[in-house]
Amino acid sequence: MAHTIETAKSGRAKCRKCKKPIDKGELRFGEEIENAFADDGRMSYRWYHLACGAGACPLGLNQALGAYEGEVENRDELDKIIASAKKKQKPKDYPYGELAPSGRSTCLACGEKIGKGDFRVAIEREVDTGSFVTTGAGYLHAACAPEHIGESSAELLAKIKENTLALDDAELAALGALL
Repeated sequence: MAHTIETAKSGRAKCRKCKKPIDKGELRFGEEIENAFADDGRMSYRWYHLACGAGACPLGLNQALGAYEGEVENRDELDKIIASAKKKQKPKDYPYGELAPSGRSTCLACGEKIGKGDFRVAIEREVDTGSFVTTGAGYLHAACAPEHIGESSAELLAKIKENTLALDDAELAALGALL
């Protein structure tokens, strides 16, 4: 998707996060989305103030900032918000690693609880809601993951490193040691 940063052409657009108008002439961030009302696949944008977009869509705004050639006020502040929000954003690709935010998840392989603050590996699984089947995250202890997935620890770690947003290099090394 091609996200964009541009100067607001009018004051009619509202920020998708704070719901306040984006003033004419102010820089805004556009998250490109599929237009639900077009049959021909045309795209549309969700508009954000830059600071709001940094918290709501950190990866998209970071991509757009890299492509934007103009001057951006408070760039250092935006980079701090993006770095903070990136750690909280769930990755879109599986498998990924994270620290369990609570002690409520259960390992799909061994059936035991994953403790709060413990490393866990998220994999994609099908969830039957009763009326339809959807996909969502399922969690594994780091030690259970390679056997359950059927990959070597090195192969699994390479995929986890590619998809993980919330862990730093030291934490990824510690997760790799548990695999």
